[in-house]
Amino acid sequence: MAVLLLAFICALPVLNFLTPDREFSAAENRMLEPRPDLLLHHLASGKFMANYEKYVSDQFPFRDFWVGVKSDTARAMGRKESNEVYWGKDGYLIQQFNPPAEGEVEENAEALRSFAAAAPDLQTYVLLAPTSLTLNQDKLPAFAPAGNELAFLDKMRKSLGRFMRFVDVYPALYAKRHEYLFYKTDHHWTTLGAYYAYRELCKQMGMAPQAADGFDIRHVADEFYGSLYSKSGFRHIPPDQIELWLPKDQEHYTVEYTGEQQTADSLYALENLSKKDKYAVFMNGNHALVKITSAHPAGKKLLIVKDSYANSLIPFLTGHFSEIYVVDLRFYDGDLLALIRGQEIHEMLVLYSINTFFSDPSIKNLSEMIE
Repeated sequence: MAVLLLAFICALPVLNFLTPDREFSAAENRMLEPRPDLLLHHLASGKFMANYEKYVSDQFPFRDFWVGVKSDTARAMGRKESNEVYWGKDGYLIQQFNPPAEGEVEENAEALRSFAAAAPDLQTYVLLAPTSLTLNQDKLPAFAPAGNELAFLDKMRKSLGRFMRFVDVYPALYAKRHEYLFYKTDHHWTTLGAYYAYRELCKQMGMAPQAADGFDIRHVADEFYGSLYSKSGFRHIPPDQIELWLPKDQEHYTVEYTGEQQTADSLYALENLSKKDKYAVFMNGNHALVKITSAHPAGKKLLIVKDSYANSLIPFLTGHFSEIYVVDLRFYDGDLLALIRGQEIHEMLVLYSINTFFSDPSIKNLSEMIE
Protein backbone atom coordinates (compact mmCIF):
# COMPACT_ATOMS: atom_id res chain seq x y z
CA MET A 1 0.00 0.00 0.00
CA ALA A 2 2.82 2.39 0.89
CA VAL A 3 4.49 1.69 -2.45
CA LEU A 4 1.26 2.42 -4.34
CA LEU A 5 0.75 5.65 -2.41
CA LEU A 6 4.32 6.76 -3.13
CA ALA A 7 3.91 5.91 -6.82
CA PHE A 8 0.71 7.95 -6.98
CA ILE A 9 2.34 10.96 -5.31
CA CYS A 10 5.27 10.77 -7.72
CA ALA A 11 2.90 10.52 -10.68
CA LEU A 12 0.93 13.65 -9.76
CA PRO A 13 3.42 16.17 -11.22
CA VAL A 14 3.53 14.16 -14.45
CA LEU A 15 -0.27 14.04 -14.64
CA ASN A 16 -0.46 17.78 -13.98
CA PHE A 17 2.00 18.41 -16.78
CA LEU A 18 0.28 16.10 -19.28
CA THR A 19 -3.28 17.19 -18.48
CA PRO A 20 -4.22 20.39 -20.32
CA ASP A 21 -5.66 23.18 -18.21
CA ARG A 22 -9.42 23.65 -18.42
CA GLU A 23 -11.01 27.08 -18.71
CA PHE A 24 -14.51 26.06 -17.64
CA SER A 25 -16.00 23.33 -15.47
CA ALA A 26 -19.33 22.10 -16.81
CA ALA A 27 -19.74 20.05 -13.64
CA GLU A 28 -19.46 23.10 -11.38
CA ASN A 29 -20.71 25.61 -13.98
CA ARG A 30 -17.91 28.10 -13.33
CA MET A 31 -14.69 29.42 -14.78
CA LEU A 32 -11.60 27.65 -13.44
CA GLU A 33 -8.54 29.44 -12.16
CA PRO A 34 -5.89 29.92 -14.89
CA ARG A 35 -2.16 29.67 -14.27
CA PRO A 36 -1.20 33.03 -12.72
CA ASP A 37 1.44 35.25 -14.29
CA LEU A 38 4.65 35.50 -12.28
CA LEU A 39 4.90 39.23 -11.59
CA LEU A 40 7.27 40.69 -9.00
CA HIS A 41 4.67 42.88 -7.29
CA HIS A 42 2.26 39.92 -7.07
CA LEU A 43 5.04 37.77 -5.64
CA ALA A 44 5.91 40.39 -3.04
CA SER A 45 2.30 40.94 -1.99
CA GLY A 46 1.54 37.24 -1.71
CA LYS A 47 -1.12 37.44 -4.44
CA PHE A 48 0.82 35.09 -6.71
CA MET A 49 0.94 32.28 -4.15
CA ALA A 50 -2.75 32.72 -3.28
CA ASN A 51 -3.74 32.54 -6.94
CA TYR A 52 -1.38 29.62 -7.55
CA GLU A 53 -3.02 27.62 -4.76
CA LYS A 54 -6.41 28.23 -6.40
CA TYR A 55 -4.93 27.22 -9.77
CA VAL A 56 -3.55 23.93 -8.42
CA SER A 57 -6.85 23.13 -6.70
CA ASP A 58 -8.94 23.87 -9.81
CA GLN A 59 -6.64 22.07 -12.26
CA PHE A 60 -5.94 19.02 -10.08
CA PRO A 61 -6.08 15.80 -12.18
CA PHE A 62 -9.46 14.00 -11.97
CA ARG A 63 -10.76 16.76 -9.72
CA ASP A 64 -14.44 15.72 -10.00
CA PHE A 65 -13.63 12.17 -8.87
CA TRP A 66 -11.65 13.32 -5.83
CA VAL A 67 -14.39 15.76 -4.81
CA GLY A 68 -16.77 12.79 -4.69
CA VAL A 69 -14.36 10.71 -2.61
CA LYS A 70 -13.90 13.59 -0.18
CA SER A 71 -17.64 14.14 0.30
CA ASP A 72 -18.44 10.44 0.75
CA THR A 73 -15.76 10.24 3.43
CA ALA A 74 -17.15 13.35 5.11
CA ARG A 75 -20.68 11.94 5.10
CA ALA A 76 -19.48 8.69 6.63
CA MET A 77 -18.04 10.78 9.46
CA GLY A 78 -21.34 12.61 9.95
CA ARG A 79 -20.39 15.87 8.24
CA LYS A 80 -23.07 17.82 6.40
CA GLU A 81 -20.85 20.20 4.44
CA SER A 82 -18.50 19.67 1.52
CA ASN A 83 -16.74 22.25 -0.62
CA GLU A 84 -18.97 25.06 0.70
CA VAL A 85 -22.18 23.12 0.03
CA TYR A 86 -24.53 21.90 2.78
CA TRP A 87 -26.36 18.58 2.66
CA GLY A 88 -29.81 19.81 3.68
CA LYS A 89 -33.15 18.24 4.43
CA ASP A 90 -35.42 16.77 1.75
CA GLY A 91 -32.51 16.26 -0.64
CA TYR A 92 -31.57 19.94 -0.88
CA LEU A 93 -27.95 20.89 -1.53
CA ILE A 94 -27.49 24.49 -0.45
CA GLN A 95 -24.52 26.68 -1.32
CA GLN A 96 -22.90 28.82 1.34
CA PHE A 97 -22.87 32.59 0.97
CA ASN A 98 -19.43 34.17 1.09
CA PRO A 99 -19.87 37.79 2.19
CA PRO A 100 -18.11 40.34 -0.01
CA ALA A 101 -14.85 41.83 1.18
CA GLU A 102 -14.78 45.22 2.85
CA GLY A 103 -15.60 47.89 0.28
CA GLU A 104 -16.85 45.42 -2.33
CA VAL A 105 -20.48 46.55 -2.03
CA GLU A 106 -19.55 50.17 -2.61
CA GLU A 107 -17.20 49.32 -5.50
CA ASN A 108 -19.90 47.39 -7.33
CA ALA A 109 -22.50 50.05 -6.60
CA GLU A 110 -20.12 52.74 -7.86
CA ALA A 111 -19.59 50.80 -11.09
CA LEU A 112 -23.35 50.75 -11.66
CA ARG A 113 -23.79 54.41 -10.67
CA SER A 114 -20.99 55.55 -12.95
CA PHE A 115 -22.40 53.66 -15.90
CA ALA A 116 -25.92 54.95 -15.27
CA ALA A 117 -24.61 58.52 -15.04
CA ALA A 118 -22.86 58.10 -18.39
CA ALA A 119 -26.16 57.04 -19.97
CA PRO A 120 -28.71 59.50 -18.52
CA ASP A 121 -31.44 58.50 -20.99
CA LEU A 122 -31.22 54.88 -19.84
CA GLN A 123 -33.61 53.67 -17.12
CA THR A 124 -31.74 51.00 -15.17
CA TYR A 125 -33.30 48.25 -13.06
CA VAL A 126 -31.20 46.11 -10.72
CA LEU A 127 -32.44 42.67 -9.70
CA LEU A 128 -30.17 40.71 -7.37
CA ALA A 129 -31.69 37.33 -6.65
CA PRO A 130 -31.39 35.79 -3.19
CA THR A 131 -30.39 32.14 -3.27
CA SER A 132 -31.76 28.91 -1.89
CA LEU A 133 -29.74 29.54 1.29
CA THR A 134 -32.01 32.43 2.24
CA LEU A 135 -35.31 30.97 1.04
CA ASN A 136 -34.75 27.43 2.36
CA GLN A 137 -33.30 28.08 5.79
CA ASP A 138 -35.56 25.39 7.23
CA LYS A 139 -33.72 22.87 5.04
CA LEU A 140 -30.28 23.66 6.47
CA PRO A 141 -28.51 21.15 8.73
CA ALA A 142 -28.62 21.87 12.44
CA PHE A 143 -26.30 24.71 13.49
CA ALA A 144 -25.39 25.61 9.89
CA PRO A 145 -25.09 29.41 9.53
CA ALA A 146 -27.88 30.87 7.41
CA GLY A 147 -25.74 33.67 6.02
CA ASN A 148 -26.73 37.30 5.67
CA GLU A 149 -27.68 37.75 2.02
CA LEU A 150 -30.57 40.06 2.86
CA ALA A 151 -28.31 42.50 4.69
CA PHE A 152 -26.10 42.85 1.62
CA LEU A 153 -29.12 43.13 -0.67
CA ASP A 154 -30.30 46.02 1.49
CA LYS A 155 -26.85 47.65 1.36
CA MET A 156 -26.90 47.48 -2.43
CA ARG A 157 -30.40 48.91 -2.57
CA LYS A 158 -29.34 51.88 -0.46
CA SER A 159 -26.12 52.38 -2.45
CA LEU A 160 -27.60 52.53 -5.94
CA GLY A 161 -28.71 56.13 -5.86
CA ARG A 162 -31.43 57.90 -7.79
CA PHE A 163 -30.40 56.67 -11.24
CA MET A 164 -31.59 53.10 -10.73
CA ARG A 165 -34.57 51.14 -9.46
CA PHE A 166 -33.91 48.17 -7.20
CA VAL A 167 -36.18 45.20 -7.90
CA ASP A 168 -36.70 43.36 -4.61
CA VAL A 169 -37.96 39.87 -5.39
CA TYR A 170 -37.36 38.43 -1.92
CA PRO A 171 -40.86 39.10 -0.47
CA ALA A 172 -42.55 37.44 -3.46
CA LEU A 173 -40.23 34.43 -3.32
CA TYR A 174 -40.57 34.14 0.46
CA ALA A 175 -44.36 34.04 0.15
CA LYS A 176 -43.98 31.04 -2.18
CA ARG A 177 -41.01 29.45 -0.37
CA HIS A 178 -42.74 26.09 0.08
CA GLU A 179 -43.00 25.68 -3.68
CA TYR A 180 -40.27 24.32 -5.97
CA LEU A 181 -38.46 27.65 -6.45
CA PHE A 182 -34.86 26.40 -6.47
CA TYR A 183 -33.32 23.25 -7.83
CA LYS A 184 -32.18 20.85 -5.15
CA THR A 185 -28.89 19.92 -6.84
CA ASP A 186 -28.14 23.16 -8.69
CA HIS A 187 -27.52 26.77 -7.66
CA HIS A 188 -30.14 28.29 -9.99
CA TRP A 189 -33.77 29.04 -9.41
CA THR A 190 -36.31 26.87 -11.23
CA THR A 191 -38.49 28.17 -14.03
CA LEU A 192 -41.24 28.65 -11.45
CA GLY A 193 -38.92 30.75 -9.30
CA ALA A 194 -37.92 32.77 -12.36
CA TYR A 195 -41.60 33.32 -13.19
CA TYR A 196 -42.34 34.81 -9.75
CA ALA A 197 -39.31 37.09 -10.13
CA TYR A 198 -40.55 38.11 -13.60
CA ARG A 199 -43.89 39.17 -12.10
CA GLU A 200 -42.13 41.45 -9.60
CA LEU A 201 -39.96 42.89 -12.35
CA CYS A 202 -43.06 43.70 -14.39
CA LYS A 203 -44.45 45.72 -11.47
CA GLN A 204 -41.32 47.88 -11.39
CA MET A 205 -41.23 48.29 -15.18
CA GLY A 206 -44.91 49.17 -15.47
CA MET A 207 -45.81 46.09 -17.52
CA ALA A 208 -48.66 43.61 -17.14
CA PRO A 209 -47.16 40.15 -16.55
CA GLN A 210 -48.43 37.15 -18.45
CA ALA A 211 -50.68 35.03 -16.22
CA ALA A 212 -49.42 31.57 -15.31
CA ASP A 213 -52.36 29.95 -17.09
CA GLY A 214 -51.16 31.56 -20.32
CA PHE A 215 -48.35 29.01 -20.54
CA ASP A 216 -48.13 25.36 -21.43
CA ILE A 217 -45.71 23.80 -18.94
CA ARG A 218 -43.54 21.16 -20.57
CA HIS A 219 -41.41 18.76 -18.51
CA VAL A 220 -38.22 18.23 -20.50
CA ALA A 221 -35.82 16.61 -18.01
CA ASP A 222 -36.27 14.31 -15.02
CA GLU A 223 -32.63 13.39 -14.45
CA PHE A 224 -30.97 16.77 -13.85
CA TYR A 225 -27.98 16.73 -11.51
CA GLY A 226 -26.72 20.29 -11.28
CA SER A 227 -23.67 22.26 -10.25
CA LEU A 228 -24.01 21.72 -6.49
CA TYR A 229 -24.21 17.97 -6.98
CA SER A 230 -20.89 18.13 -8.82
CA LYS A 231 -19.26 20.73 -6.59
CA SER A 232 -20.09 19.01 -3.32
CA GLY A 233 -19.50 15.45 -4.46
CA PHE A 234 -22.55 14.38 -2.44
CA ARG A 235 -24.25 11.41 -4.05
CA HIS A 236 -27.36 9.26 -3.54
CA ILE A 237 -29.65 12.25 -4.08
CA PRO A 238 -32.84 12.32 -6.18
CA PRO A 239 -32.42 14.34 -9.39
CA ASP A 240 -34.15 17.58 -10.30
CA GLN A 241 -36.67 18.21 -13.05
CA ILE A 242 -36.57 21.01 -15.63
CA GLU A 243 -39.68 22.70 -17.00
CA LEU A 244 -40.14 25.00 -19.96
CA TRP A 245 -42.99 27.49 -19.82
CA LEU A 246 -44.17 27.95 -23.40
CA PRO A 247 -46.70 30.71 -24.22
CA LYS A 248 -50.02 29.34 -25.43
CA ASP A 249 -50.12 32.25 -27.87
CA GLN A 250 -47.12 31.20 -29.91
CA GLU A 251 -44.38 33.80 -30.28
CA HIS A 252 -41.98 34.10 -33.18
CA TYR A 253 -38.51 35.53 -32.77
CA THR A 254 -34.96 35.33 -34.01
CA VAL A 255 -32.05 34.68 -31.66
CA GLU A 256 -28.65 35.89 -32.86
CA TYR A 257 -25.50 34.70 -31.08
CA THR A 258 -23.42 37.62 -32.28
CA GLY A 259 -19.95 36.40 -31.35
CA GLU A 260 -20.52 32.95 -32.83
CA GLN A 261 -22.32 34.38 -35.90
CA GLN A 262 -25.12 31.86 -35.39
CA THR A 263 -28.90 32.28 -35.38
CA ALA A 264 -31.79 30.25 -34.00
CA ASP A 265 -35.56 30.49 -33.88
CA SER A 266 -35.86 29.27 -30.29
CA LEU A 267 -34.64 30.40 -26.88
CA TYR A 268 -34.22 26.76 -25.91
CA ALA A 269 -31.36 24.49 -26.99
CA LEU A 270 -33.02 21.12 -26.48
CA GLU A 271 -29.86 19.28 -27.51
CA ASN A 272 -28.29 20.35 -24.20
CA LEU A 273 -30.77 18.16 -22.32
CA SER A 274 -28.60 15.19 -23.27
CA LYS A 275 -25.48 16.82 -21.77
CA LYS A 276 -24.18 17.29 -18.24
CA ASP A 277 -25.23 20.95 -17.98
CA LYS A 278 -28.92 20.56 -18.73
CA TYR A 279 -29.60 24.09 -17.45
CA ALA A 280 -27.95 25.24 -20.69
CA VAL A 281 -31.25 24.39 -22.38
CA PHE A 282 -32.10 28.00 -21.48
CA MET A 283 -30.54 30.44 -23.97
CA ASN A 284 -28.03 27.75 -25.00
CA GLY A 285 -25.91 28.71 -22.00
CA ASN A 286 -23.89 31.89 -21.59
CA HIS A 287 -22.65 34.05 -24.45
CA ALA A 288 -20.96 37.43 -24.79
CA LEU A 289 -23.82 39.05 -26.73
CA VAL A 290 -27.19 37.71 -27.83
CA LYS A 291 -29.83 39.68 -29.73
CA ILE A 292 -33.46 38.55 -29.58
CA THR A 293 -35.83 40.08 -32.14
CA SER A 294 -39.57 39.53 -31.86
CA ALA A 295 -42.67 40.82 -33.61
CA HIS A 296 -43.83 42.78 -30.57
CA PRO A 297 -45.61 45.89 -31.87
CA ALA A 298 -44.55 48.31 -29.12
CA GLY A 299 -41.03 48.62 -30.50
CA LYS A 300 -39.43 48.77 -27.03
CA LYS A 301 -35.83 47.65 -26.57
CA LEU A 302 -34.14 46.20 -23.49
CA LEU A 303 -30.52 45.56 -22.58
CA ILE A 304 -29.90 42.80 -20.03
CA VAL A 305 -26.53 42.59 -18.26
CA LYS A 306 -26.55 39.30 -16.45
CA ASP A 307 -25.28 36.02 -15.11
CA SER A 308 -26.87 32.63 -15.78
CA TYR A 309 -29.78 33.30 -13.39
CA ALA A 310 -31.26 35.46 -16.15
CA ASN A 311 -31.30 32.66 -18.70
CA SER A 312 -34.52 31.09 -17.44
CA LEU A 313 -36.24 34.46 -16.90
CA ILE A 314 -35.49 36.01 -20.31
CA PRO A 315 -38.12 33.92 -22.17
CA PHE A 316 -40.84 35.60 -20.09
CA LEU A 317 -39.74 39.04 -21.37
CA THR A 318 -39.92 38.39 -25.10
CA GLY A 319 -43.62 39.25 -25.16
CA HIS A 320 -42.90 42.76 -23.90
CA PHE A 321 -40.04 43.95 -26.14
CA SER A 322 -39.33 43.98 -29.85
CA GLU A 323 -35.57 43.69 -29.26
CA ILE A 324 -33.64 42.33 -26.28
CA TYR A 325 -29.85 42.52 -26.11
CA VAL A 326 -28.28 40.11 -23.61
CA VAL A 327 -24.73 40.78 -22.42
CA ASP A 328 -22.56 38.61 -20.18
CA LEU A 329 -19.69 40.78 -18.94
CA ARG A 330 -17.56 37.71 -18.25
CA PHE A 331 -17.17 37.28 -22.01
CA TYR A 332 -18.14 40.64 -23.55
CA ASP A 333 -15.34 42.99 -24.60
CA GLY A 334 -17.33 45.43 -26.74
CA ASP A 335 -18.37 49.04 -26.15
CA LEU A 336 -21.61 48.82 -24.18
CA LEU A 337 -22.35 52.55 -24.36
CA ALA A 338 -21.94 52.46 -28.13
CA LEU A 339 -24.38 49.54 -28.27
CA ILE A 340 -26.93 51.45 -26.20
CA ARG A 341 -26.65 54.62 -28.28
CA GLY A 342 -26.42 52.88 -31.63
CA GLN A 343 -29.50 50.73 -31.01
CA GLU A 344 -31.40 53.49 -29.16
CA ILE A 345 -31.96 51.38 -26.06
CA HIS A 346 -33.72 53.14 -23.19
CA GLU A 347 -34.06 50.40 -20.57
CA MET A 348 -31.44 48.18 -18.95
CA LEU A 349 -31.87 45.29 -16.54
CA VAL A 350 -28.94 44.15 -14.39
CA LEU A 351 -29.82 40.64 -13.22
CA TYR A 352 -27.49 38.51 -11.11
CA SER A 353 -27.69 36.11 -8.23
CA ILE A 354 -26.26 37.81 -5.18
CA ASN A 355 -23.47 35.21 -5.01
CA THR A 356 -22.24 35.90 -8.53
CA PHE A 357 -22.68 39.66 -8.23
CA PHE A 358 -20.17 39.87 -5.41
CA SER A 359 -17.80 37.08 -6.46
CA ASP A 360 -17.44 37.92 -10.17
CA PRO A 361 -15.12 40.91 -10.79
CA SER A 362 -16.49 41.52 -14.29
CA ILE A 363 -19.28 43.77 -12.98
CA LYS A 364 -16.60 46.41 -12.40
CA ASN A 365 -15.98 46.41 -16.16
CA LEU A 366 -18.99 48.72 -16.43
CA SER A 367 -17.05 51.62 -14.93
CA GLU A 368 -14.08 50.90 -17.19
CA MET A 369 -16.34 51.13 -20.26
CA ILE A 370 -16.93 54.85 -19.72
CA GLU A 371 -13.29 55.89 -19.42
